Amino acid sequence: MAATSRGTSPVPPDVRPRLTVLSGPSGVGKSTVVAHMRTVHPEVWLSVSATTRKPRPGERNGVHYFFVDDEEFDKLVANGELLEWAEFAGNRYGTPRRAVLDRLEAGEPVLLEIDLQGARLVRQSMADARLVFLAPPSWDELVRRLTGRGTEAPEVIERRLAAARIELAAESEFDTTLVNTSVEDVARELLALMLQASDLPDSSG
Repeated sequence: MAATSRGTSPVPPDVRPRLTVLSGPSGVGKSTVVAHMRTVHPEVWLSVSATTRKPRPGERNGVHYFFVDDEEFDKLVANGELLEWAEFAGNRYGTPRRAVLDRLEAGEPVLLEIDLQGARLVRQSMADARLVFLAPPSWDELVRRLTGRGTEAPEVIERRLAAARIELAAESEFDTTLVNTSVEDVARELLALMLQASDLPDSSG
């Protein structure tokens, strides 16, 4: 079953590459899609976020995140060097502006995977960014993914579901919706959108 694209508008072939932002509710599979893109479509540059949290085992600086301390992060914010930033679970995360702009100016397709709040902030910073909403095949499927093995307390699960309802309600703010029926299909559809915006040849075969 193919990914479903909703609300895609044609892009003139002579435009400069646009930043593509992938967002959607927690549990919809954004990270899985991005991991697939890293492996199958290495021609797509994936933005690396800066964070104040400590590296986890196996994480490499500059690959998974740019690991900085609070003072360095404060300077990034003060100097306007982040497209967006937010605090989550006591740590801050942000998207370095210069790296994204450099890649776009070089004519490369750029993908950024962030949460709803971050996507809204990017839209404010870069009005021409393409915002792509990743939706679940159904509410029941999202509930299944969020509840997982049922090891969380009922109140934790309810908070997750309440947040997911709010995130799903934001779909109309996005330029395009892709329904995550298949990671491979979503990645293929997402790449097609990015190449359309960048006027680049499709090398996916």
